[in-house]
Amino acid sequence: MTEILPGSPCWAQLSARDLPAAQQFYGELFGWTAETDPDPQYGGYTTFSHDGAPAAAVAPLMNPQQPVMWLLSFAAADVDRTCESAKGAGAQVWMGPTEIGDLGRWALLSDPTGAPFAVWQKRGFGGFGVVDEPNAFGWADLSTRDRDAALAFYQGVLGWRVWPHDTYPMVGLADRMFGGVMPMDASFPAEVPSHWNPYFTVTDVDAAAATATRLGAEVLHGPVDVEMENGPRIAVIRDPQGATFGVFAPLADS
Repeated sequence: MTEILPGSPCWAQLSARDLPAAQQFYGELFGWTAETDPDPQYGGYTTFSHDGAPAAAVAPLMNPQQPVMWLLSFAAADVDRTCESAKGAGAQVWMGPTEIGDLGRWALLSDPTGAPFAVWQKRGFGGFGVVDEPNAFGWADLSTRDRDAALAFYQGVLGWRVWPHDTYPMVGLADRMFGGVMPMDASFPAEVPSHWNPYFTVTDVDAAAATATRLGAEVLHGPVDVEMENGPRIAVIRDPQGATFGVFAPLADS
């Protein structure tokens, strides 16, 4: 992504039980530096930076029942209008729209298939300062139990374009892909809801998976080459606190 357009992924935030442990894990895995907001109203909200640019964040759980997870935010020109459109298309609005200081306006939703996501209207903070580089966000992956309903929802609410595919349609805006949609089959336990996962670009997927394992994470899938035209090498990882995310390396130029 060369710019964050309305409807594009604009931020990835980890909700964790142990913020210092999360900072240590992702700091060592991706080389991120962590800066915690000193304002007590934000409860230790910490921004991860890569070479000085905002790359992601970690925040405390909002309540004890909340799962440890990565949450993706998508840019919105008008959060209130987007929430109304989403509700009309079958989404659930859980929190907001809410002003976050002078940084922006935010809301937490789940799509009609149950996948949580957020929308963000920028003011002082636009989101990712770096993407599509090693150790930065590069892809968004939706696992859903109703692929057709999910695609229709995001097309209607966020204006996405869909590149059709029998097993893994890809999504984006204009001519730029930024994610894909995977149907959840019997390999997913029944209690696992539809969900988004961020993928972070790395130079060496095998090395990243090995480092994550050494740091206490579990590799759930891969490393493996994706069997698609120009498919990358990927791995899906569960961090030591239980949040899942992916790493990938684009196909090397021949």
